[in-house]
Amino acid sequence: MAEKQVIVSDKAPRALGPYSVANRTGNLVFTAGQLGLDPVTNEFAPGGIEAETRQALTNIQYVLESAGSSLDLVVKTTVYLRDMGEFARMNTVYAEFFPANPPARSTVQVAALPRGGAVEIEVVGVVK
Repeated sequence: MAEKQVIVSDKAPRALGPYSVANRTGNLVFTAGQLGLDPVTNEFAPGGIEAETRQALTNIQYVLESAGSSLDLVVKTTVYLRDMGEFARMNTVYAEFFPANPPARSTVQVAALPRGGAVEIEVVGVVK
């Protein structure tokens, strides 16, 4: 049986609570939800849903790299939105990160996100 390896990245924000930023088991990587937090300031990227989406996906990219994976190897994403009315704006930025052969995705509107964020994204990726 594969062991669980806790993944951390010095280029992405640390966990906001008692959870791991990501875990790897075998050739699978599971990330926790990433908000659009700048890892240096620990504040939301300024600029609304587009900036927060871009920062969340950049954070995920760094976490995946720390686990030996990449955005190209993501098989599933889940996007949590504070307001489904911002879906198109989020989706435009999302498409920049997954320009070809995008992963399966679920997108849901939620009542609230940690720290009042506009978007939170989690992914499942593979390691070659």
